[in-house]
Amino acid sequence: MRVAPMSFLQVEYLQQGVRTIRPTKTAPCNVHGSYTLQHSPIAFVSHLGCHTIPMNILLDPSAHPVIGHRGNRAHAPENTLESLRQALALGVDAVEFDLRVSRDGVLVVMHDSTLERTTDATGAVSARTVAELRDIDAGANFTADSGRTFPYRTRGISVPTFDEVVETVRDIPMIIELKTTSATELIRAAVKRHNIAPRVVVAGFDWRAIHPLRGAGFPLGSTSRDSIGLLPNAFLRRAASPQQFQTVNIPPTWNGLPVPFRLLTRSLEAQRIPVHVWTINTGAEAERLWDQGVCGIISDDPAVILRARDARF
Repeated sequence: MRVAPMSFLQVEYLQQGVRTIRPTKTAPCNVHGSYTLQHSPIAFVSHLGCHTIPMNILLDPSAHPVIGHRGNRAHAPENTLESLRQALALGVDAVEFDLRVSRDGVLVVMHDSTLERTTDATGAVSARTVAELRDIDAGANFTADSGRTFPYRTRGISVPTFDEVVETVRDIPMIIELKTTSATELIRAAVKRHNIAPRVVVAGFDWRAIHPLRGAGFPLGSTSRDSIGLLPNAFLRRAASPQQFQTVNIPPTWNGLPVPFRLLTRSLEAQRIPVHVWTINTGAEAERLWDQGVCGIISDDPAVILRARDARF
């Protein structure tokens, strides 16, 4: 897919210390050279002022990124390196995955607090060391045909660490969802250690896991509390006030009620905060959300959404 080039990039320094990059019609400073965004959600400007600055497509309110939910979850065991590699091979713009903490204090990629649903083991993730998690079959329970076959069983697929994911997902942005407050300080240190702040969005439902990261120097997604707080202004058709998060990550319904996406995206226009929705697995639903101003589609089956986007844009 070829993404239309933008004329210039404008650098904004937000109150919380996060550097974001916005498309603009006029040059914010003396720009030398030219560039085209092609095939990569992170593009590099040859020279902008005195900086070479990466652009994260997840922060661009004019983009429509397709994001692999836990990798390529419809076709491979979720939150595994195999699933993430498949999503990369499809050409997704970003991937999303979940983080928990092992007994010995290592960030590991797992959605549930327990192991039963996705592996051949039982018990809490937090009760196992990294070495023990490596011996677990994280592909054991995956089936795409209602249990008739288990194609990834006994293929050596284990629970990956965050470090392993960073080594695998080298070139595209990542939405990193924290499932526990014990991951908060560990992810702060890990983002700095790997020097990946320009290509992450750290998010999570629990404000207690995310709010302490304000000012950490990398983008944050809205928590459940943050997202709910946007609704009064949206319903009143008023512009949202300045926020301390850079993306809204939200499901299509909340407690059984549909989210008013058209009102929400219009309310956020002045703040230029993109809305990304999960989990969307049909082209028709993605089309409906794009019609309402949604930017990113987080999908278990990203190939379906990629085809829908290529047909539309």
